[in-house]
Amino acid sequence: MKIEKTLQSRIVEMDFDHIVFGNQYSDHMFCSEFKNGEWKNSIIKPFGNIMFSPISLVFHYGQAVFEGMKAYKDKNEEVFLFRPKENFKRINRSANRLEMPIIPEDIFMNGLKKLIDIDRDWIPKNYGQSLYIRPFLIATNGVLSAKPSQDYMFMIVSTPADAYYKHPLKIKIEEKYSRSASGGVGFTKAAGNYASSFYPTRLANEEGFDQILWTDSSTHTMIEESGTMNVFFYLKNKLITPKANDNILSGITCKSILSLAEKEGFFVEERNLSVAEIIEGLKTGNLKEAFGCGTAAVINDFQTISYKGNDFCLPNLAEEKRISFYLKKKLLDIQHNLSDDPFGWRVKLKKNF
Repeated sequence: MKIEKTLQSRIVEMDFDHIVFGNQYSDHMFCSEFKNGEWKNSIIKPFGNIMFSPISLVFHYGQAVFEGMKAYKDKNEEVFLFRPKENFKRINRSANRLEMPIIPEDIFMNGLKKLIDIDRDWIPKNYGQSLYIRPFLIATNGVLSAKPSQDYMFMIVSTPADAYYKHPLKIKIEEKYSRSASGGVGFTKAAGNYASSFYPTRLANEEGFDQILWTDSSTHTMIEESGTMNVFFYLKNKLITPKANDNILSGITCKSILSLAEKEGFFVEERNLSVAEIIEGLKTGNLKEAFGCGTAAVINDFQTISYKGNDFCLPNLAEEKRISFYLKKKLLDIQHNLSDDPFGWRVKLKKNF
């Protein structure tokens, strides 16, 4: 792997006390090319613009997939990644579905670890903060025809991150638009999944909602995800999340919360969950908590769920009485090396990797 370090770090421009997600990027990025059927030209170089042909297939036919992951610092300035092999596996599941080449594990892991080691000063030190890492794969073949690209670029960039949402969310159950469809690419982190969500989300925002609670495309009667998050409901003393399928992304944070909750003695279910069941739970008071989870958000509570023009408020519980707060702290404590890691999720990053 070739390494070209920046001559002048931009970290002096970074205000770690006022982090705005995605506004500033660390000094370096990792790139590796796929050409003539093989991976080559792996390099870490200063963060900057890249140049492609205007007819590169990523711009026209959407061959683009990505991941979201984080690095954390503990009080001793040691750096940890969280479940990086899960991200490696998932980006390749996404790539396979979009007819893109599989990224070899050594390219993904070595590029990731070396890049984060070089830019470790960009990792915030405060509890709950992190360095958000974005690996992505795009089609770069400059041939304007509707077929899979022959050339690709795999890249990794990173940005300091604080809490994604600063308050409990007001959510609207979607009755018209869909995030994904059965047999499609909803289970992948394909770029187009997010582009298609922007318009209905903007409409919801104009109505005063923070996010959408997505439902199935066929009947709009089954719960799927919320915005870019998996969802949990504490209903009748059970912590329930919709089971991952073709439509629903298998979230790494979601799987981690399931494991944590089971270990802590909560009754946990992964199953199909209907809109009717959620509304009934809200009306009867059997639904005590609802929250979204994901790499960027970690865990974020829902305050209000709206359906067919009716707003249903969830119980206003103190933080210390919320299951969401309890599980979020357990997860963050593992990520920041403040507690034991019985699952083996935390990966320590050696200096000068």
